[in-house]
Amino acid sequence: MDEFLWRAGAAGLGLAVIAGPLGSFVVWRRLAFFGDALAHSALLGLALGFVLRVEPAIAIAVLCAAFALVLTGLLSRAKLPPDTLLSIAAFTTLSLGLIALAFVETLRVDLISYLFGDILSVTRTDVAMVWGGALLALAVLIAIWRPLLAASVDEDLARVEGVDTGRVRLAFVLLLALVVALAMKIVGVLLVTALLVIPAAAARRFAQGPEAMAIYAGAIGAIAVVGGLFASLKLDTPSGPSVVVAAAMIFAATLLFKRRA
Repeated sequence: MDEFLWRAGAAGLGLAVIAGPLGSFVVWRRLAFFGDALAHSALLGLALGFVLRVEPAIAIAVLCAAFALVLTGLLSRAKLPPDTLLSIAAFTTLSLGLIALAFVETLRVDLISYLFGDILSVTRTDVAMVWGGALLALAVLIAIWRPLLAASVDEDLARVEGVDTGRVRLAFVLLLALVVALAMKIVGVLLVTALLVIPAAAARRFAQGPEAMAIYAGAIGAIAVVGGLFASLKLDTPSGPSVVVAAAMIFAATLLFKRRA
């Protein structure tokens, strides 16, 4: 097998390791719009990375983390409905990113690859960054698993039981920002949330508990990556969208199962 395929598979599997468990919390906390807003802001981080000559993944992670903090503060204070505020933030940052890239006259950026991903072009450095970031994020997620789960079920009750819900929420949104940065080159700005949400939604159909759902979501994400890559090679289709379609097909198959209460 060609080396670029090994690199693509390794990067995709590394992302699936953390996207599944983290995506489970996105589903439980109904934060798909929040993930979208974060992902759209990644393009602005990419532009700033080029302007400041900083590694794009690092610039995206820093920008997404800062944006996540701002967005969390706005959501707790704004009187607008959350979906309205998140839509405004998502499309504003996406547009700002496109405008910022247009001002970088000396640079020709393949926007399609950043919008929809290009997993076949990942380098060994990319693979190392994906696995390093994924394992770090997984370690943090395991450390905050119980308080985060308690806050996801009932934040008021968790606070009464002594959980520092503010700190737990902060850690969670920062993890989301890190995963968005890791996923941008693999599935792109517009499809990051799909890789977080679809495997978790599929796992929810038959998982018997939170831990099982997180593990199943990671496994489904891994299967989607392998299946999407295979389809991309055989059918000469875009790699990122192919991975998402593979995940959607798995989700459709799980509809045949009776959902557990």
